[in-house]
Amino acid sequence: MFSGFGSGTKGTRTVKTFFSDGTGPPKVETHTYNIGGPSGPNIGYTPGGGGAFGGGDVHLGLGDTFGGRGLDFGVGRGGGGGGQDGGFRFKGFGSGGRREEPAPNPRPKIRGRPQRIQKKNPFVGLTQQQYDAIKSQCSQGGFLFEDPEMPAEDNSIFFSQRPPRQFEWRRPHEICDNPEWISSGASRFDVRQGELGDCWLLAAVASLTCNDKLFHKVVPPEQNFTDDYCGLFRFNFWHQGDWQEVVVDDRLPTYNGQLVFMHSTEKNEFWSALLEKAYAKLMGSYESLKGGSTSEAMEDFTGGVTEMFDLREKAPPNLLRIMLKAYERGSLMGCSIDADPGRIEAEQDNGLIMGHAYSVTKISLMDIQTSRMQGQIPMVRVRNPWGNECEWKGPWSDSSQEWGLISDDEKEELGLRKDDDGEFWMSFKDFTAEFQKLEICNLGPDSLDEEDLGDKKRWEMHKEHGAWVPRVNAGGCRNYLETFWTNPQYRMTLTDPDDDDDDDLCTSIVAILQKDRRKKRKEGLDMLTIGYVIYKLEDDQSGPLDVKFFKYNASVAKSPTFINMREVCGRHKLPPGTYCIIPSTFEPMQEGDFLVRIFSEKRNESGEIDEQTAYVDDGERRDPTDEEQSQESSLKDNFRRLAGEDMEIDAFELQEVLNAVFQKEFSFPGFTIDATRSMVAMHDGDLSGKLGYDEFKDLWEDLRKWKGVFKEYDQDRSGALNSYELRSALNSVGFRLSNRTLQSLVMRYSNREGHINFGDFIVCAVRLKTMLTSFRGVDVEGQGIAPYDIESFIQTTMYS
Repeated sequence: MFSGFGSGTKGTRTVKTFFSDGTGPPKVETHTYNIGGPSGPNIGYTPGGGGAFGGGDVHLGLGDTFGGRGLDFGVGRGGGGGGQDGGFRFKGFGSGGRREEPAPNPRPKIRGRPQRIQKKNPFVGLTQQQYDAIKSQCSQGGFLFEDPEMPAEDNSIFFSQRPPRQFEWRRPHEICDNPEWISSGASRFDVRQGELGDCWLLAAVASLTCNDKLFHKVVPPEQNFTDDYCGLFRFNFWHQGDWQEVVVDDRLPTYNGQLVFMHSTEKNEFWSALLEKAYAKLMGSYESLKGGSTSEAMEDFTGGVTEMFDLREKAPPNLLRIMLKAYERGSLMGCSIDADPGRIEAEQDNGLIMGHAYSVTKISLMDIQTSRMQGQIPMVRVRNPWGNECEWKGPWSDSSQEWGLISDDEKEELGLRKDDDGEFWMSFKDFTAEFQKLEICNLGPDSLDEEDLGDKKRWEMHKEHGAWVPRVNAGGCRNYLETFWTNPQYRMTLTDPDDDDDDDLCTSIVAILQKDRRKKRKEGLDMLTIGYVIYKLEDDQSGPLDVKFFKYNASVAKSPTFINMREVCGRHKLPPGTYCIIPSTFEPMQEGDFLVRIFSEKRNESGEIDEQTAYVDDGERRDPTDEEQSQESSLKDNFRRLAGEDMEIDAFELQEVLNAVFQKEFSFPGFTIDATRSMVAMHDGDLSGKLGYDEFKDLWEDLRKWKGVFKEYDQDRSGALNSYELRSALNSVGFRLSNRTLQSLVMRYSNREGHINFGDFIVCAVRLKTMLTSFRGVDVEGQGIAPYDIESFIQTTMYS
């Protein structure tokens, strides 16, 4: 409660704020504010004319720090005196202030309503597990942490089968005498693959160790097995748009006292084994890690975006330049050779393994100087995560005579090692000839802080969360034109060409990531086939594009392919301008959540293409048809017959009047009593529960307009609209719907097949108009905010 409001007076005020999320008792926050002064916040109150409780106007000034912005609203008496309704009258933000809204949830939630049952166990729920709180509980209770989110059971390892033999879960001090977190520093030579088919993960881990800043972000180095040890360890992974702390206990699967899966070369070092366990927890189980692309883990270790290059056919002519710039930016890189059908990880004569993931750990222009030649040779350093003698045997391999052309100083600078450690050098020419796929994980703003960058360059990035919802916006690819336009749409504005681009083009990388598909394997779900298309926009402020746009406009870019991988990504060179990105599944009506990321060398302005929910009545009235004139005459006769002397009808009488007419024109069960109650409420501002003749005529005008548009969009005369046509139909009669409002309407008014019949369409239009006109009556400044008191809110929502 505010007390002692002053009009610009200096001083301090202590404000207590009570709030609730609807799931428990109210919480309280206390803040002390400076009041008044030319550069500080100020609070002013101008009383109304009704005495102490007669209402008035409140001004909250935020001060020069916020550009002089403020908030004005009026306070009514609550008892109806003084001509004011109870509650607030919102007046808006002063000085052109713009409110920064948090990113909307692609699957909107209605606040205050139950969403999920919260389990009582404090350790349950990965996002609810807090390292400090768990450690404190373990220390106070004197016990070692046992993670209920990943119990030491077989189903934490496999979800589709029983283990091939009996594994025993042991803590590190039960495996060796002197366990260490990181022994003598972490390096790419620490990581060894176990029995799990996750070489893609190991290749990413090896690359991660080459960047200390990134490594320490993922693997906090201060942990150990001595100080305040309680069997609890933590890691940080970038998970679908945000960094997520993952805690695990240190029980690990073993057989005959040895670690079964990923482990370090040093027998007493355990960071890599626990890293794999934490990542398996994030993905659902150890088995969920079987088979994958190095790009997945590289992104989850960095928050970057991965480009895929096919070195056999479509390698860009400037690939060396791309790799050098990626190395300069600290990007992670991996490579592989496609598997030979019927053979698992087969070794070629040149020493390279097919169907196996490698790390690219360095790109260098190597200086060569002999009596007959001098110059530079582009070289690539590669590592096999097996960490053994399986290495490249061609030119520049460990025992190759070519190293005689390099000075000892150059060899030392390169960090050359001639051990059977899985690491080797290749010329860039041999690299592109022998390997078939290259993955480059470009670092973005989620990867490193500004102070961590040093002399490295970093991509600018914008991200949006979205969802494909069947019957709403899961329209499929461009092959399905009639529904393609309903897919989510995102605006991308490229402003400045790249610094080194002679054609004044802008480089952009677009990535669409589908969420949680690896974790859902145990539910029988696999990756969706996804892709995207890019269109040029002539109007940079246009709303959602309709089917007509896509019929007559060609795309300017698209994803390299539609593919069933976690993420599809493409690099594009486009002129400055505004573009529309359409992410989609290949087939329509497929459900999934996704993340859109847009990377550019220069800052880009991007966001979802949407429109604000509103009702726009243009006042246009079309002439009635002969049939409608006849209907109007019949309605008038029935109204006079039922109205009586007061010339008013209630919802029951309205039901009889309308059904007598509309059931002759449409094949439907007729308007229910709830439907006609909503029609009465739309024109009943004084809560009389009845309609007079003038209000009845206004209702008829609305019904005539809405039934006309229903017929227009019901082209097959089925008596129903499909959910994809709902937005267009409502838009044609003045309703502007945001994507999330549309989703709520489809879920509320469509049947199982996604169809909206005539009666439901009319009720939807009636309630939309009622709610929007009621809202507009309170939001007099058009700010999109209506501060209802509880009585007005209940009346508006329940009587509609």
